[in-house]
Amino acid sequence: MAILNKNMSVADFKTTYFLKTELQAFCKQEALQATGSKTDLTEIIAYYLETGKSLTIKKASVTKKNLLEPLTLTSIIEENFVCSEVHREFFKKEIGKNFSFNVVFQKWLKNNSGKTYQEAISAYQQILAEKKTGKTKINQQFKYNTYIRDFFADNKNRTLKEAITCWNFKKQQKGQHQYAKADLIALKTK
Repeated sequence: MAILNKNMSVADFKTTYFLKTELQAFCKQEALQATGSKTDLTEIIAYYLETGKSLTIKKASVTKKNLLEPLTLTSIIEENFVCSEVHREFFKKEIGKNFSFNVVFQKWLKNNSGKTYQEAISAYQQILAEKKTGKTKINQQFKYNTYIRDFFADNKNRTLKEAITCWNFKKQQKGQHQYAKADLIALKTK
């Protein structure tokens, strides 16, 4: 199992699986920004390993102006959208109490500043409809979730314990951490 250190090549870093806690510990050790998503931390570390310099990723914040103006269906989605309690309450009022900010909808909001909240509601409903009809895309930072889903798609009669055994085997390998039938070898070596 590879240990993250400042002498690791960017290529090795990107092909080795690390837990978020391992990324955070490395960032703290090297006095780098240790907050943010796993994707943010990966970007910060890759930049550091390549250049030896620190990279700071700033998070957008909700401005007071955005919080003071009541949201309506014709309100425009602000630039650098951040999910806030004001937004949650608006969507719950308009969509229903079961509303929640799913990852796909959050991305849609962040990528569609300038559109109206009415368009956002339509997009949310379309996202839910697509989720019911097909396989949704799991973001890259959730490799474990993708792996487990793909494992069960190929092995309907296997257990979660077996899936996790195969995942633990796979994540220690270099390269892509996607499920492959060959990973079942981990169950034989047990």
